[in-house]
Amino acid sequence: MLRLSTLALLALSTPVLAQEVNVYSHRQPELIQPLVDAFTAETGITVNVAFVDKGMAERLQAEGDRSPADLVLTVDIARLTQIVDADVTQAVQSDVLEANIPAALRDANDHWFGLTARARIVYASKDRVADGEVTTYEDLADPKWKGRICTRSGTNDYNVALTAAVLAHHGPEATKAWLEGVKANLARKPDGGDRDQVKAIAAGECDIAIGNTYYIGQMLADPEQKPAAETVRILFPTFEGGGTHVNISGVAMTKSAPNKENALKFMEWLSGDAAQKIYAETNFEYPVKPGVERSALVASWGDFAPDTKPLTELAALRADALKLIEEVNFDG
Repeated sequence: MLRLSTLALLALSTPVLAQEVNVYSHRQPELIQPLVDAFTAETGITVNVAFVDKGMAERLQAEGDRSPADLVLTVDIARLTQIVDADVTQAVQSDVLEANIPAALRDANDHWFGLTARARIVYASKDRVADGEVTTYEDLADPKWKGRICTRSGTNDYNVALTAAVLAHHGPEATKAWLEGVKANLARKPDGGDRDQVKAIAAGECDIAIGNTYYIGQMLADPEQKPAAETVRILFPTFEGGGTHVNISGVAMTKSAPNKENALKFMEWLSGDAAQKIYAETNFEYPVKPGVERSALVASWGDFAPDTKPLTELAALRADALKLIEEVNFDG
C-alpha cells in the first residue's frame, strides 16, 4: 500500500511503528507504487512515501537527526552524489546488494546503489528520418539538422548529465561548440518533458528529439499517448570512440534512518529479482541485476554498448556542464 505523506505527517512525534519504512522520493509516486505494493504484500512492511521534487539534500540537512526519512530514492548520478556530499547518508554493508548490483553501479564507499539504468537516446520520426541517419551525439550539432531537433530544457538533470558526458569525452571548448551547434539546430525553444518531444515529432514540429528510453514504453502503454509514440523509433547514438550515454536511478540510506532494519530490507528487495522485473515490465527501464531480462518491448528496440566513462566522473563534471549550458544560453 502506498501512502503519500507530507513532511509534517512523517515528522509527527508519535512512536515509530516497527513495521514501516519512510522514503523521500524524487521519483514520481506512480512510478514506484507497483514496487511498494509488491514489497508490502510480501513482507507486511508499510512504505510511507513523500514526493520531494526539489531541495532533498537541504531538507535532510535541516531535519538532521530528527528526520523521519529512512531512504532516498532519486534519479541521476549527480543527484545521488549531491546527497552523499551533503553528509546526510550512511554507508550500508550488504552481501545482497553487492551480489545484485555491479560494482560500477554502486558507490565505492557503499553510500548509494543503482537500481535501474536508462539510456539517453534519440527519438526519430519513422517517416522523415532513415535508420542510420543519426549515429553519434556529436552529429546532433551538424547543420543538416537545422530546424529539426526538439528537446526539453538544457538545464534539466538528464541533459546536464549528457552534456557532462560530452565534456568528459571532448573537453570544454568542444563541448561549448557542440552546445552551440545543437542550439542552432533546434526547431523551437526547449520546452516540456521528454514525452512532449515525442508529441512534437508526431505533430511535425521537428524530426528528431533527445529523450530517455523508458518514456516511449510508458507512452505506448497509455491509449491517449500511444498514437504519438507510434510515429517514432528509438536510435542509440554513441560518442565518437565511446558508447551510448547511460544514467541510473538509485537509493541511499539516510544518516538518521529510524527504521534501519526495514530500510535495509527494502533496499535489498529493490535490487532483487521481483523488483527488477517490475522495473523492467512496468517502467520499461533496464534492470541492473545481471540475469534479469528486459521487457519484450525494450528488447525489441535493440542492443547497445553503454559508454564506459565512470558515472562518478560525469557527476563531478555536472557544475562545469551546467555552466557551459548557461554560457551559450541554451534555453534562450
